Amino acid sequence: MRVIESNNITLLARFGSKIKWALIALMLALSGGQALAQASTVQNPFAQTLLAKDVTIPGFWDPRAALERPDLTGFRTVRFLIDDDFAPLGFSGLDGNPTGFSVELARSVCEKLRLTCTVQARRFDTLLKALADKQGDVVAAAIPTTTGLRDQFSVTSPYFKFPARFAVRLDRNLPEPQAKVLAGKGVGVVAGTAHEAFAKAFFPGAVLKPFDDLASAQAALKAGDLDYLFADGLNLALWIGGVDADECCAFSGGAYLESRFFGEGIGFITRKDDEILRRALDFALQQLWKEGKYAELYLRFFPVSPF
Repeated sequence: MRVIESNNITLLARFGSKIKWALIALMLALSGGQALAQASTVQNPFAQTLLAKDVTIPGFWDPRAALERPDLTGFRTVRFLIDDDFAPLGFSGLDGNPTGFSVELARSVCEKLRLTCTVQARRFDTLLKALADKQGDVVAAAIPTTTGLRDQFSVTSPYFKFPARFAVRLDRNLPEPQAKVLAGKGVGVVAGTAHEAFAKAFFPGAVLKPFDDLASAQAALKAGDLDYLFADGLNLALWIGGVDADECCAFSGGAYLESRFFGEGIGFITRKDDEILRRALDFALQQLWKEGKYAELYLRFFPVSPF
C-alpha cells in the first residue's frame, strides 16, 4: 500500500493488480472504437464533470483560456519518467511495456506536439531525484502537487485529482448524502485521513466510525454494518468494480474536490529551467481534452469513474 501525503494529512492509495489492469487495458483497447464513440457524445466543453454512458469524466481546463503553442522547432527528445506500479495510472502491460492513464496521456501529448519521446519506468521514490539530476525531462506519476513541489519544480495544470466519494450498499436505497441526511447515520472513514477531517468539519451530525484501513471499512459496508462510507474515490472505484465488492455497492452523491483537504491533484512535472516544455505540455493537455482524446483515454482506464 502506498501512502500519499497531501497537506500533512495522510491519504491512502492502493496498488491494483498488474495482471488485472493489463487485462482490462487489453479488453478496453480492443473495444476502443466503442469507447471513442462514447467519448464523442460528451457535449459540454467545460464543466466540473462530463457524462458518457454512466462514466463521469472530469474536466480541469477552461476552453476560454487560449493557451498558445510554444515554438518547438528542433526540440530535443523528451524523456518521460513514470511509475509502473500504481494502476490504473501506470502499470506494466501484458507485453511488459508500461501503460496506464498517465502513461498513455503522456504519449498522446507527445503525438499532439509532434515530439519524439521516450518512456522510462523507475521506482516511485526515485522519480523526482532523477528529474533533478537531468536523467529525464518530465515526471508522469501520482505525485501530489504541493507548495513544496512547486518550490523545486514546475507543474502543469492538473490532469487528474483524487476526489472523495460516498459509497453505499445498493440494497439500502439510501438518499444521497447531505449534512441533514447524514445526521445520526453511521459513516465509515479511515482514521487519520483527510476524509475523516472533512467529515468532522462538514457533517457534524454523522456518527463517524473510524477504521484502521480502507479494506476494513469496505468490508464493513459490504456486511451492512455502515450506512455510508466516505473515502478516496479512486480506491473506492477500484473496489466497486472489482471482485471483492461482489456488486454490493455503488457511489452515492457527487465528488468532493476541496483542495485544502484532498490536494490539488497531479500534473506533469518538469524542471524550472524547462519552462517552454511545461507550457507546451499545458497546451497539449488542454487540446487533448477539447478534442475528446482525454475522454477516450479516461474511458479506457476508468470503467468505474472515481468522479
